[in-house]
Amino acid sequence: MVARVLGGAAVYLQAPAEGPLLPRPIKDIDVATHRGARTAVTQVLIAAGYAPDRMFNALHGAGRLLFYDEANARKLDVFIGDFSMCHQIPIADRLEREPLTLPLAELLLTKLQIVKLTERDQRDIYNLIYHHPVTDGDSSGIEGDFIAQVCARDWGLWRTAKSTIEHCQANIGSYGLDGESVGLIEERLALLRKGIENEPKSGRWRLRNRVGDRVRWYAEPEENAESD
Repeated sequence: MVARVLGGAAVYLQAPAEGPLLPRPIKDIDVATHRGARTAVTQVLIAAGYAPDRMFNALHGAGRLLFYDEANARKLDVFIGDFSMCHQIPIADRLEREPLTLPLAELLLTKLQIVKLTERDQRDIYNLIYHHPVTDGDSSGIEGDFIAQVCARDWGLWRTAKSTIEHCQANIGSYGLDGESVGLIEERLALLRKGIENEPKSGRWRLRNRVGDRVRWYAEPEENAESD
């Protein structure tokens, strides 16, 4: 069984030894695994002392599982195959690329897909963008070309990711960062946005674009199943 960390804990794992640029509390743990790993991951977590949310897991277990570390009042969220919140992100196909976390591109996409961006999610985006360059076909940084390709297939994800980037661009001055840090983040956000805009769009994307905002383009995550 292969599992990798995502969410705020993964952002910390991808930060330098001194920690991320904009620290924030980590309440829960999110992990991703391959399709078909439900039984194996359940057995491992129960053996480790985690209590399953039996109702949630019975209803959603094909794609998502919830467990609780009751001793530490902590939730553990398992995404199987895809990450599905406001939008669906493919996270299992490249799971082995990093030893501990999702690849940086998928990790950032799980934040860009959030419609109602929280302050902690915004910090995570700034941290990822500040500590890692936006690259084109180079896995040593955040693969902007991969993010653009995923968005080019899904108009709703494109719409939300674009809005999230614009929101982060507008709010970067609210964190008291020095001018050099702000400039670097602004430059990388602009590069990411440009790549998403310039990527050739699929036929499905163009059809959905005709409808635009007249039809809701995102899902509402369940309250007890929000990712950290």
